Amino acid sequence: MASEIALHDEPAPLVACTISRDVQNFDLLIEDMEAELGEAWGDLSFEDARQFFRQPESGGLKFVAVAIDHQDEGMLAVIADLIKSAKTQSVKVILIADDVSPMALHQLLQLGAEDFIPYPIPENALKDAIARLDAPQKVAAVDFVETPASRSKPEANGVIFPVQSVAGGAGATTFAVNLAWELANVEKKGPQPRVLIIDFNLQYGSVSTYLDLPRREVVYELLSATDMMDEDAFKQALLSFDDKLAVFTAPPDPLPLDFIDSADVERILEMAASQFDYVIVDMPSTLVQWTEVVLNAADIFFAPFELDLRSAQNILRLRSAMRAEELPFEKFRFILNRAPKGMDLSAKARIKRMAENLEIGIEVQLPDGGRPVRDACDQGQPLAVEATKNPLRKEIMKLATQIHALQGEQLEAAE
Repeated sequence: MASEIALHDEPAPLVACTISRDVQNFDLLIEDMEAELGEAWGDLSFEDARQFFRQPESGGLKFVAVAIDHQDEGMLAVIADLIKSAKTQSVKVILIADDVSPMALHQLLQLGAEDFIPYPIPENALKDAIARLDAPQKVAAVDFVETPASRSKPEANGVIFPVQSVAGGAGATTFAVNLAWELANVEKKGPQPRVLIIDFNLQYGSVSTYLDLPRREVVYELLSATDMMDEDAFKQALLSFDDKLAVFTAPPDPLPLDFIDSADVERILEMAASQFDYVIVDMPSTLVQWTEVVLNAADIFFAPFELDLRSAQNILRLRSAMRAEELPFEKFRFILNRAPKGMDLSAKARIKRMAENLEIGIEVQLPDGGRPVRDACDQGQPLAVEATKNPLRKEIMKLATQIHALQGEQLEAAE
């Protein structure tokens, strides 16, 4: 291993380097770099990397592996600057993260890292990531194309299921993404329903992160002029995940939540419902002017919460606000996330008291899926792909099955 990159007179051509506070904290990364690159790599501290990227020869690297752990979260600005410097030199970035908060990871991935690998590094993960660096750009691979599951049919009338957390961190996006995926795969026989997930969190939407999809300017362009939107323009703004799930991501850059108004949202939802059987809408955590439009268009409005005081208080405030504006509070379905295990009798009693005091029904209780849930989100894969037997995945799959069966019964009754 080349212990460090000399800033001058480097005798051997290097194709990559690691950047970290101390590479010895990532011994598995060292082993994998040596296995894949032999001696053709080096390592840099954060400070050395800042100097290195000021030199023209830094552009000769194929990629850098930026390795961070939770102790580095106080240096996010420095690390972000290094990623930007690498991108300026056309050097690709693989992010290696050990126990880093989702928010910090999201911020760094937004800067354009080509790939992400959790630490400890899974077997062959670095090898696969290096191979993907030479693969065709992902946008071309995931551009939305019509498939039997996405092709429109006359007079389609999809159902709309918004998802909005009652309190921060209650798992709304994780639930929305996995519910959408389960609905897109709910049929055991015959054609699958057409499913679209829309990320209306215009500032920090994470649907694209959780599905490992890029954000594109075409979304911003469509949101800027929904009055000019037609079916073709709408489809151009969509991406496809695994040819089964259509995705309307958040725009590339954070936008004010009032960038769109009620008319914009109404147009988008009407277009979506005309093209898809199920439309999942990941809402911002804030109530905005156009929340009323989404609520009125919704068949069911899912509201994940946790068994704590802040959630209870926020539900009370939400109920008061809805009733004051004469909005349909009865559309809300409250979902207890990270519910206690069945044998916890005291917790069961707390849940019952909470439901009675808040005058709500708690029809769905989702178990704590643990670290595999976070890992699946970081890997950009639904739980059904990354952690098939996870208890949270099983409950969401059960809910999707119930929703689809109920929808089938309603369609039959209407006919």
